[in-house]
Parts: sequence; C-alpha cells; structure tokens
Amino acid sequence: VQLQASGGGLVQAGGSLRLSCAASGGTFSGCTVGWFRQAPGKEREFVAAIAWNIDLTYYANSVKNRYTISKDNAKNTVYLQMNNLKPEDTAVYYCAAVGRTRYTQLAHEYDYWGQGTQVTVSS
Repeated sequence: VQLQASGGGLVQAGGSLRLSCAASGGTFSGCTVGWFRQAPGKEREFVAAIAWNIDLTYYANSVKNRYTISKDNAKNTVYLQMNNLKPEDTAVYYCAAVGRTRYTQLAHEYDYWGQGTQVTVSS
C-alpha cells in the first residue's frame, strides 16, 4: 500500500487546513490510519488516528477539539481537518497505516507511511 499525503500549506494563526491521505495499491479496510507530525528538532508525535472498519477516532490532547479525523470509503482517503491552528502546530505532517483495527499511537508500529506534507502556521 502506498500513501499520498497532501493539503499542507501556509496559514495564519486561527486559520484552517484540511489534509488528505489517499491509499493506492490497496485499501484501508481493516487498518488503523494515523496522522503524525514532526517539527524541526523534535521527535515525531502522534496527532490522530481512525480505525477504518469501526469508525473509532483518537486524538492527542494537544489537538483535541481543534482537529477532526474522518474518512471517505469510496475514495479510500482519510482526512485531517485542522481548525484554530496555532504556530506550535507547524510541522511536517505524515499519514501512516497499520493493518489492524486495534489503535496505536506508537509510530514504530505503523507499517506504511506517506511522504509528509508541510504545515506552517504564522503568528
């Protein structure tokens, strides 16, 4: 399975962006799909995840109530809607997938990764 992340960009604080993660060469069925981010000089951190088959969602505390993860079955795509963005949200955002429904926020447990998309929030 290959993942393609897109939708990043430059936005002012308080603005919104929507990231997309599309799968090719396979489907997300039976998978947990997650979003991670990595800021310069920092470790990659979990942002959100969705268990595809059962629609359960999980969020890091830092993004709860601001970000929403969702999916489109027909397009085999996962979205990350990011609202009320803050400068500290600036990072490269990656989508990832692991072939199981049981949720994990540990990056090393994900098998497939997209290439990353830059999100920059100006103050």
